[in-house]
Amino acid sequence: MEKLVNPPINTWDNLVIRPTQNVEDIEETVNEIFTEVSHKGDAALKKYTELFDGVEINSFEVSQDEIDEAFQVVSQELKKAIQLAKSNIETFHAAQKTEKVEVNTREGVLCWQQKKAIQKVGLYIPGGSAPLFSTILMLAVPARIAGCEEIVLCTPPNKEGKVNPAILYTAQLCGVTKILKVGGIQAIAGLTFGTESIPKVYKIFGPGNQFVTVAKQLATKFGVAIDMPAGPSELLVFADESSNPEFVAADLLSQAEHGPDSQVILVSTDITTVEAVEEALKKQLEKLPRKEIASLAIEHAKLISFTNEEKALAFINAYGPEHFIVVAEKEEIFVEGIINAGSVFIGSYTPESAGDYASGTNHTLPTNGYAKQYSGVNLDSFLKSMTFQKITKKGIQNIGNAIELMAEAEGLFAHKNAVTLRLKSLENE
Repeated sequence: MEKLVNPPINTWDNLVIRPTQNVEDIEETVNEIFTEVSHKGDAALKKYTELFDGVEINSFEVSQDEIDEAFQVVSQELKKAIQLAKSNIETFHAAQKTEKVEVNTREGVLCWQQKKAIQKVGLYIPGGSAPLFSTILMLAVPARIAGCEEIVLCTPPNKEGKVNPAILYTAQLCGVTKILKVGGIQAIAGLTFGTESIPKVYKIFGPGNQFVTVAKQLATKFGVAIDMPAGPSELLVFADESSNPEFVAADLLSQAEHGPDSQVILVSTDITTVEAVEEALKKQLEKLPRKEIASLAIEHAKLISFTNEEKALAFINAYGPEHFIVVAEKEEIFVEGIINAGSVFIGSYTPESAGDYASGTNHTLPTNGYAKQYSGVNLDSFLKSMTFQKITKKGIQNIGNAIELMAEAEGLFAHKNAVTLRLKSLENE
């Protein structure tokens, strides 16, 4: 852990850099796999699944028998927990629906905007050491509410060639239309180009490691949209002397256990709080089952103290955290002043874990500072806005001359003529 006291603003650019590899370091591998999948389809998927996941897969699509078996294996208690989370996520995302916007911009000129679902979406669900079935809830639930016709899920198989039962149960519960045992770069490539087993989709969603993140970015070069660049998880907590150091330490570790490239940061205006959280971190870390993974993340954690809340807030906005927890007496300074964050958690009893699972907000969020320009996944992520217009005879007379003048000024005389012909026909009536 690195401890800093009131770091000057000219050092912030270095402080906000995440502990990730450069894109150039992994771009060559991603390009190679994309090229092979685009040319060889399932044969390439099989090759890279054996190479990276250590298992030979003969059929990538999960069978109904495997799904039925998962329903029997998942405990009733976990099923109820997943159903509770699904209900809250449905409630929050259904509330995001908007009505058609319709307006007469001039007499006889009617314009409206309407949202339509993206027909084919791909969901990437990490499955390594932590099978993230909760991410299915965050992606498939709004996809179904939006009305997406095809919801294709890719997730890596385990060493036995199987998918975690909780992933299968949740996928079936949420209406996923196809589940495939394939992960990593090859899964993103499959969703991008389509193979014998994987349908080509229009937009890819879901978090992943740095290789998956770069693969998603490369997919955009082939006409496929993505939700956002979502890489290794991160959390920034602002805590003052009113906070509970044990709670704060637990929150920081909840993100550190995601992976060795996760980043956690504590910001405070009270050095005593920093020291107390540091001590609690060390004690709690020793008891974690995923201690080895969390320890690697904690190595590049930062504990930063500032002289006042205004400087702290300025740094937090410069960092742009994926997750931002505020535990402070003057919480309104941060709640009202935060501009760059994926999701905000307020108060001692609002752990980041709540957003990860069951409060109802979405946990698929921008990382690596992309919260400065990207939103987290929401209902609109699965929709496209289309505009319509209908112009009457009176309407074209009201705006036609303006169109003619503007088209002529741009030298686009066919544009002008399309209006002129109509105006003349009306003059002759």
